[in-house]
Amino acid sequence: MHDDATAQQSQTTHTVPYSQYVLIWFGLLALTALTVSLAGIELGRWVIITALTIASIKSLLVLNIFMHLRFEDRVFRMFALVAFVTLVIFLVLTFFDYAFH
Repeated sequence: MHDDATAQQSQTTHTVPYSQYVLIWFGLLALTALTVSLAGIELGRWVIITALTIASIKSLLVLNIFMHLRFEDRVFRMFALVAFVTLVIFLVLTFFDYAFH
């Protein structure tokens, strides 16, 4: 059975103002413009690292704001964190293979 606090928490709606959505959208557009502009600059091996860093920031913004991950239960956020850490491990192992091959 659910206790009252759990039942009340599951029925709580989270309203996010449209201004925050617009600001995040402009931030995503700016990060996309930064990614495109960095593609034209010769940075050597840093191009991939900066592009993935910007992509990670953009994905965290989308997950937290548009998909409301920050309002989810702790267990669900832990599952998302485990998936993200697994992705980071695969990327690091791929770059080690790429760097030393």
